[in-house]
Amino acid sequence: MTDIDIRIRIAQSLAEVPAAAWDACAGGNDNASAGEAIAPTVNQTHEDNSSPRLSTRGQVDNPFISHDFLSALEASFSVGPRTGWQPRHLLAESANGTLLGAAPCYVKSHSRGEYVFDQGWAEAFERAGGDYYPKLQVAVPFTPVTGPRLLARPGPLAQAVRGALADALVEITTASELSSAHVTFLTEPEWRALGERGFLQRNDQQFHWVNAGYASFDDFLGHLASRKRKTIRRERKEALAPGIEVAWLIGSDLTEAVWDAFFAFYMDTGSRKWGRPYLTREFFSIVGEKMRDRILLVMAKRAGRWIAGAINFVGADAVYGRNWGAIEHHPFLHFELCYYQAIEYAITHKLARVEAGAQGEHKLARGYLPKTTYSAHFIANPALRRAVAEYLARERAYVRAAGEELAAAAPFRKDLVEQD
Repeated sequence: MTDIDIRIRIAQSLAEVPAAAWDACAGGNDNASAGEAIAPTVNQTHEDNSSPRLSTRGQVDNPFISHDFLSALEASFSVGPRTGWQPRHLLAESANGTLLGAAPCYVKSHSRGEYVFDQGWAEAFERAGGDYYPKLQVAVPFTPVTGPRLLARPGPLAQAVRGALADALVEITTASELSSAHVTFLTEPEWRALGERGFLQRNDQQFHWVNAGYASFDDFLGHLASRKRKTIRRERKEALAPGIEVAWLIGSDLTEAVWDAFFAFYMDTGSRKWGRPYLTREFFSIVGEKMRDRILLVMAKRAGRWIAGAINFVGADAVYGRNWGAIEHHPFLHFELCYYQAIEYAITHKLARVEAGAQGEHKLARGYLPKTTYSAHFIANPALRRAVAEYLARERAYVRAAGEELAAAAPFRKDLVEQD
């Protein structure tokens, strides 16, 4: 407990919050370091034939919790009342109005775009006569990337601020007669702290590539078992065999014509996977302007036109692969643009890891290892809470066992693993 006067306010748009104040709470809290309780080049070109390095100096470590990214979602109408993501951001302020902390929070009328699936809970509750929606969601929309969710300005009040934000989630859920509040893809310390406050704890898995100080892509391949090494070399060769060239586009390379091409790729993939893609065309223009120094667009060209691409965001020590698409479909081109090129970039620029999105056990054979992800859930109804708690206990055991089994099947040479 603390006698500090921390006041909670709700903002209906990031436009109400100065960017510098929000980022002061979000900055320096990359998921690889958020330890406080509550962080071969193949046909590769650039506009000036150099190997571009994006600058993160002075930026929020995790790009997705920055004011720039979250406000781009709102300004482009990718989130808003019509999408079922209504911004209701929690702000923790001092008595004089100084922003001490925040949480990116939304009122949801569905469970799409979250990547932590609770539709089964909703169906069970509604069969019993309850209303599961609306609910509260603390998350980065459409972005299954681990990072801080209860943001606090660094200093002696940080832990108390995170606690006040957590308590506010419970109070708002109860007072507004909402079914639940969900905090997804949060850091492990936040997950543990919320568990101590009565939130139900959930785990899942992603696959991340970890840079062990590799000097080159070939050096990385040398650490793999022979069969896996040969497979990756064959996939890379076949991906580019039809005369395909790959370019890394950053900064001033990100023109509206490039975004037009990429959006066509995104719409093709999104329409097939989700029925209706989440992000609007305007989003890419806005985020491309606000965050052009943190975006790596890996594009493939054949016969003089762009045919496929993958968008990555670059944090303080990670490459985050997000969306991909294509208007021509070639064997292994997805693996090349989304996985191998991201590894190339991370090695070239000495970044610690590549996070290539949700799920995907096929990533294991390509050097990506299982990594636990975390979510925390406050369920207001006691009967539903008991049922979900029992389910999650079984699910956590399954995820833990599956992770151990997958880690044992990693493609790395056994002699090198034993030496480690």
